[in-house]
Amino acid sequence: MTSRNLRLRRLRRATSALAGRKRGAQPKVVALGGGHGLSASLTSLRRITGDLTAVVTVADDGGSSGRLREELGVLPPGDLRKALAALCGDDEWGQTWAQVIQHRFQSRGDLHEHAVGNLLIVALWEQLGDHVQALDLVGKLLGAHGRVLPMSAVPLELQALVRGHDPARPDDVDTVCGQATVALTPGEVQSVHVVPHDPPAVPEAVAAVLDADWVVLGPGSWFSSVIPHLLVPELLDALIETKARKVLSLNLAPQPGETDGFSPQRHLEVLGRHAPKLALDVVLADEAAVPDRESLADAAKRLGAAVELAPVASPDGVPIHDPELLAAAYDRIFRMHGRIGPWR
Repeated sequence: MTSRNLRLRRLRRATSALAGRKRGAQPKVVALGGGHGLSASLTSLRRITGDLTAVVTVADDGGSSGRLREELGVLPPGDLRKALAALCGDDEWGQTWAQVIQHRFQSRGDLHEHAVGNLLIVALWEQLGDHVQALDLVGKLLGAHGRVLPMSAVPLELQALVRGHDPARPDDVDTVCGQATVALTPGEVQSVHVVPHDPPAVPEAVAAVLDADWVVLGPGSWFSSVIPHLLVPELLDALIETKARKVLSLNLAPQPGETDGFSPQRHLEVLGRHAPKLALDVVLADEAAVPDRESLADAAKRLGAAVELAPVASPDGVPIHDPELLAAAYDRIFRMHGRIGPWR
């Protein structure tokens, strides 16, 4: 057995004891992101703390979410639904409800590919007239191990400046509109912004960041899930002002289209350009996904952060995070880099 596999086994055994802390004093953790990347963090974080809040991007314009957004003028519910599913417990109740809200109808009519959870969330928004109250109610129904909040109270349009979006004009920079289009652009994304340019943050999301012990950004689609949180002025101000420590979790591999060819340090440089006043404390990366550790350390240092390398990828070689290994990495970071807190 290789040394890496031995380390993986030890980390898995250590993780089995983490859930026992959830009933006692524990760190207040806020995780920012969207899509599958945020789900990976939440699935791991709920194993080590019960005081967990997800702040979710609201720029999705594709699939079921995009259809509901266009037809009803609501926030796109898809990433919020995924976050709620990730917070469901591992017991029969939690897993059953996670599957139910993720279920998509297959038909020849208007319901085709709509997710049950999307319809449930939108129905409660219309019934209650309050985004936060409705999401809290869904979380209560599911027995979610944490809270889910939208980052903004209005649906956002993501726009990107992309070099070479048109292969016939490889040196030209064009504006590409829409999260779904940006995520699959064939060109090189230079920067992103949102419309409206000064969107209101959800007050509960700002309060959660200011009250947190730790804030977790990433992993996830860099330009369409991670950076958009930095484009909501009130939320960015809270991230800069909070006394919480901040950990940025890097992706395991570049995303085709959006960050194709990006090195780990390039991800940090791009984030720094979008939020030059934001300082980080820790950058977490899978040790096997960092070919140039010195360059990554230099890029992290410019953001005020130290680099923590840990085996967090699925051992089967698929570029997805292993929930137990990622939980162990977060737990170690919280204990080693955190200030003395009430959960100690």
